Amino acid sequence: MSRAEEAGRVTAALLHHEMGPHTVDDWLTAEPPQDGTRLELIWGYFHVSPAPAGQHQYAADELRAVLKAALSRRTDLYVVTAVAVGISTRARTGLVPDVVVLNTRPVGTSFRAGDVELAVEVWSPGNTAEERANKVAAYALAGVSFFWAVELNKVGGVTVTAHRLEKDGYVAETTAVSGAEVTLRTAPEPVTFDPADLSP
Repeated sequence: MSRAEEAGRVTAALLHHEMGPHTVDDWLTAEPPQDGTRLELIWGYFHVSPAPAGQHQYAADELRAVLKAALSRRTDLYVVTAVAVGISTRARTGLVPDVVVLNTRPVGTSFRAGDVELAVEVWSPGNTAEERANKVAAYALAGVSFFWAVELNKVGGVTVTAHRLEKDGYVAETTAVSGAEVTLRTAPEPVTFDPADLSP
């Protein structure tokens, strides 16, 4: 199955998910929050996340730097933080990943799912299990080849779990923890770093 076909595929389970009234176009044209909160669209329902904490933003910024260095020889890929991605029109989902690797120049206010090679979510305590599961399912549904989940614990440790897309969803290939340098190959190019570098 091609990437385009994968991106357009909606599983029967998701088609039967109760959809809310809002569309991706509604989300893209909604007034952006002025208080630092983040507005996303999940299965047709607007979802507002609290403004990211300092540790969260630091982790995203440092990971962008790590990825940019790893991809420095690739002139066709761009690493950016917190941009709007229209994940699926049919599933009425639009997300703002913490970090993405794009295969198109980062010009404009939003991007298509097909523009994303790697999506990264830095999970915060406010992200419920249901929200996490829904976002991971949405990235898989959209055909995003690689997904990383970054978990910050209360004592400053960081865990990064790298997932590769298979036909039935994501498979966790590597989990890296603070204190040891690791090379993650679940990415457009191998990425070598110590997750501790993502913690201030």
